[in-house]
Amino acid sequence: MKTIDLSIKIGFGTFDELSADDQHLIQTAIAATENSYSPYSRFQVGAALRLANGKEVMGANQENAAFPSGLCAERSAIFAAQSNYPDQPVTALAIAARNEHGLMHDPIVPCGACRQVILEIEDRYKQPIRILLYGTGGVYVINTVKELLPLQFVSESMK
Repeated sequence: MKTIDLSIKIGFGTFDELSADDQHLIQTAIAATENSYSPYSRFQVGAALRLANGKEVMGANQENAAFPSGLCAERSAIFAAQSNYPDQPVTALAIAARNEHGLMHDPIVPCGACRQVILEIEDRYKQPIRILLYGTGGVYVINTVKELLPLQFVSESMK
C-alpha cells in the first residue's frame, strides 16, 4: 500500500494585513458573538458571511438544554442566507469566538458538520468560499473549505 500526502497551505497574518472588506467582515463576526445564546458552554461564536451581491448575513451559536438541538454560528449564518437569498453564492465567511475572558487568542475552526455545509454551498454554486478565522493573535485565511476538508463527500460522490 502506498501513502499519499494531503497537505494544505493556508495564510496566516494579522488583522491589519487584511483588506478593508475582510476587516469589516471579521468585525461583523465579532459583533455577532454578542448574539450568541450560550448559557451552558459560555462559548460565544459569531459568523458573518458576504454574498455575491455584497450583502452580509450574521449568525451566532444557539444552545439548548437538549444539546443536539443547538446550532453553530456558521450554519446559522449560512441557513439564514440561503433562506433569504437563495440565488446568491457565499463569497466569504468570517468566524470569531469569545469566552468569559474575552476574544480568543487563537482562531477557532469550523466543526465537521459546518465544514460539510460550507462544502455543499461551494459545490452548489461552483465557487470557493474565502474563510477568515479570527483570533486576537492572528487570522487564518483559507481560500476554500476543501483546504480544511481535503477528502470531500458531495452529491457527485454518490453517482
